Amino acid sequence: MKLHHIGIVVPKINDSIGDLRKFLKFDTIGIPTLVGSQKVNVCFLKIGPINLELIEPAEKDSPISSFLSNGGGFHHLCFEVDDIDEKINELEKNGAQLIVKPVLGFENRLISFLHLNMKNTNCNLIELVTKND
Repeated sequence: MKLHHIGIVVPKINDSIGDLRKFLKFDTIGIPTLVGSQKVNVCFLKIGPINLELIEPAEKDSPISSFLSNGGGFHHLCFEVDDIDEKINELEKNGAQLIVKPVLGFENRLISFLHLNMKNTNCNLIELVTKND
């Protein structure tokens, strides 16, 4: 597994890009792209070898709407994997809970979300994404 991005929930992507430009240098990879399966718009900002993913709700019933009502912020870590089903099985055997089965996500890649059920960290939500060929 290789870290692909850090997901951050924001109210408005364009406003957040403006705020971040004051403090960080980055290349904007894409300006908001709809990920229909998750009812969100995303924008990737490349900072060195890692991407920040800014995520805003695209619809009122988006899965992240309730997260945003708590102020937004850090949401998940995303890891790129060779075989998404194999990695899901491995993580489930170790106690992870599958939240979103593999669906088509950004860049037409399969994505999946799991909760790791760790007691000693507040970093429990991860996303898996298939490698871009």
